Amino acid sequence: MVSPASRFLSLAALVGLLVGAPGMAHAQNGRIRGVVRDSHASPLAGAVVRASGPGPARRATTSEDGSYSLTGLAAGTYTLSASLPGVRTQQKTGVQVAADAEAQVDFVMTALELEAVTVTAMKREEQLIDVPLSIAAPTEQALRIRGVENIEEVAQNVAGFSVQNLGPGQSQPAIRGASSGQISRDQPGVKEDVGSYLDESVVSLSLFTPDLDLFDVGRVEVLRGPQGTLFGSGSLAGTVRYISNQPELGVSKTFGEAGVTAIDGGDPGSTAKLGFNVPMGDKAAARLVGYSSRTGGWMDAVQPDLTVNHNVNGSMRAGLRAALRLEPSSRFHITPRIVYQDVKADGWNRNDAFNVLANPYTTTRPKVTLGPRQLFTAVAEPYTDKFLLGDVNLQLDLGGATLTSITSYTHRNILVQRDGGALYSSVVGGSFALPENIYTLPDPFQDHTNSLVWTQEVRVAGTRERLHWLVGGFYANTKRGYGQDVYARGFDTLAAPICCPVLEPGLPPPPQPYGFTQGPLAAKDHLFFSDLHYKLRQTAVFGEATLGVTPKLDLTAGARWYDFKEDRTQFFDGFFVGYVSNPGTTKANGLAPRFIANYKASDALTFNAQLSRGFRLGGINDPLNKPICSPADTLTFGGHGRWKDETVWNYEAGMKSRLAGGRASVNIAAFYMDIKDLQLNLTAGTCSSRLVYNVPKARSAGLEFEFTAQPNDHWDLAFSTGLNDAKLQSTVYSTDTLGVTTVVGGVKSGNRLPSVPRVQGSAAITYFLPLSGGAGSRMSFSGSAQYVGSRYTQIDDETPGIGTVNIAPFGANMGGPLTQNTFTFNPLLPAYTLVNLRVGLSRSTWEAAVFLNNVTDENARLALDRERGLRARVGYLVNQPRTLGVSVNFNY
Repeated sequence: MVSPASRFLSLAALVGLLVGAPGMAHAQNGRIRGVVRDSHASPLAGAVVRASGPGPARRATTSEDGSYSLTGLAAGTYTLSASLPGVRTQQKTGVQVAADAEAQVDFVMTALELEAVTVTAMKREEQLIDVPLSIAAPTEQALRIRGVENIEEVAQNVAGFSVQNLGPGQSQPAIRGASSGQISRDQPGVKEDVGSYLDESVVSLSLFTPDLDLFDVGRVEVLRGPQGTLFGSGSLAGTVRYISNQPELGVSKTFGEAGVTAIDGGDPGSTAKLGFNVPMGDKAAARLVGYSSRTGGWMDAVQPDLTVNHNVNGSMRAGLRAALRLEPSSRFHITPRIVYQDVKADGWNRNDAFNVLANPYTTTRPKVTLGPRQLFTAVAEPYTDKFLLGDVNLQLDLGGATLTSITSYTHRNILVQRDGGALYSSVVGGSFALPENIYTLPDPFQDHTNSLVWTQEVRVAGTRERLHWLVGGFYANTKRGYGQDVYARGFDTLAAPICCPVLEPGLPPPPQPYGFTQGPLAAKDHLFFSDLHYKLRQTAVFGEATLGVTPKLDLTAGARWYDFKEDRTQFFDGFFVGYVSNPGTTKANGLAPRFIANYKASDALTFNAQLSRGFRLGGINDPLNKPICSPADTLTFGGHGRWKDETVWNYEAGMKSRLAGGRASVNIAAFYMDIKDLQLNLTAGTCSSRLVYNVPKARSAGLEFEFTAQPNDHWDLAFSTGLNDAKLQSTVYSTDTLGVTTVVGGVKSGNRLPSVPRVQGSAAITYFLPLSGGAGSRMSFSGSAQYVGSRYTQIDDETPGIGTVNIAPFGANMGGPLTQNTFTFNPLLPAYTLVNLRVGLSRSTWEAAVFLNNVTDENARLALDRERGLRARVGYLVNQPRTLGVSVNFNY
């Protein structure tokens, strides 16, 4: 039975429904109409327009005239999107629809094409597809999505470009397989074969290629093949350019990045970066960038007392860039800038495989067995690198031509400390049979590099009808100082009464009084001391012109004439070498031409061919450490005081294409590099010296392939691979006193050039999922993989039998008798693959991401690290373990 109260409530509800029905119908009668057109104002049929807002989502498809209509909409705020295969999805937010009213929303849709990247490889602005040579230019966003944070990781994503990790702050780039092998810290006279630039300023320094932070770097340009015509010495194999974002007039902007990381088995890391673009009236703007990041350590150092110091190789990088653009008129602007970066590392990423002081085969000393990501040290191994750059870029429109002037000053101050105990003990304990209380003295090696570089470039470039031309001059003045100090406190007092018998046949006794009283340079207990000073002056004039012979064919010709002089003074002293003074001068001049033909078959297809010459300046070798050299090594490696310029002729042909209406691209380049007087780095056996030899002939041939595609708004694909077949074509021999001829240190025709893989490749895929909430709102899911083929670190690693080391001569005096007399290792660095994953959430002004780098926790061997002909120490430099991180980027 229904109560009176229930009847009353039901009746009231019915009355309310009847009264409100017209209002509800009225509220659901809003409309949105519009037209969808392309960028040429032509209507687009078949486009899908979606509306999300109050109530259920609605959709409509455009008719032949491009019109659409969405009806029956509730009053409120809507987000509209228009999509069509082959064009970019457009979105409009905040569309207001009133009750019983109509809103007009039109769309203009653009063709879906790959982002056009502008580069300056030929010292003028051009789109990447229009540059008639092989170049890669990954952008800031592409590098971020792939988890790239340094130049080594850039190389893993660029075909034909490799960077060998040689320890904290020490790297050696190579392009197209043209490599001389590992450069050591104590080879300051060796020149670069890949040029490095920050925008227009030279920042190259052999071995210590500056690992500049990529924050607010718009792109990294990798120019493959000799670039000596426009970029000079150091660009024999190619050039790498960091292109930073410049101050923008009339734009106020704040941008930044913050993040944390967790390394598997290591310490946490963090990063904080902040930048501003500040307008200063109508004719000036400043751009200020600051950053600080900390990478956690993951290497464990076993100590002589068998305790373990954990995560010893943490590092820090902090810096700032400040630029001011002044544009008093539309024809003239000047941009002064200061760049400073401070890098510190607490230890090395070296996994020791054998250390004469950590010998698992000993019977009279503690046995030490080292595991993965472990090394043996008795002293700390810090690294510091202070980098300062000041430059001024000036441009003046001359009317029909542009004058550009770049003045730069660079100062580097680098200190590398390593544990020299293995080398020291192999000499004083293994060779001279001093007792354990002497050969186990802590022995830090310190290498100090100080570099001052002034450069000035002035050029004038112009265009006249079908002719682009450029002429210029360049001057560089470099002062580089280097010193090494090997210090074993207490050595003199302990060793003087008993040193030194000779145990290796023919090995001369150490010179007197070095090691036991103060020498001319080396103080007491300083077993080796060097003080080297270099003054380098380079002058060059260059020019290049491109003529449009026909609407489809462009021909380019250019040349650079250079004149170079290097003065060097060398002073050595100490127990290991004796007092030596070795001044010297070397000079060189020459011509580096380049010829390019570029044929534009269509707007989407071009072919190019190039003939170019590159050069690398020669130098003066350090003297051998004769007191610790065996007679055989003295004979083999003596008499090589200088090395000549290295030159290369590069022959290449390439194709660049845009496919599927600009939604994909394929770039291919094939090359052959004929190298003369290759400057090959060799280890001088027991002498613990490094020398540069000229090898008469070598060559590198290969192929570079790059594919990118964006088939629709959801997918972004990229793939690249590089094939390098780089070999020696000459053999270097040595003849001993009995007339027996042997090959010197792996320098044999047919052997591979060191430090570069034959095969290298990368692949990346990103899926974008649009979200409601405004323009630019989306999720992204990214995966990337980098493959690096097998490599040798230096040419010595290809010497037959090098993987079996006789440790008996040292073992007899250090921990012997040994349970075995040989140690074996593989000098060929195996191939490896790194996989990175990333998930991001983006809004119009910010992005948050979670990433996992080195997903499989690959423990890749990046380079071989050894001391004194392998008998003192053998180790491998390794990569960072699996790393989980979170980052946030913003731009307002």
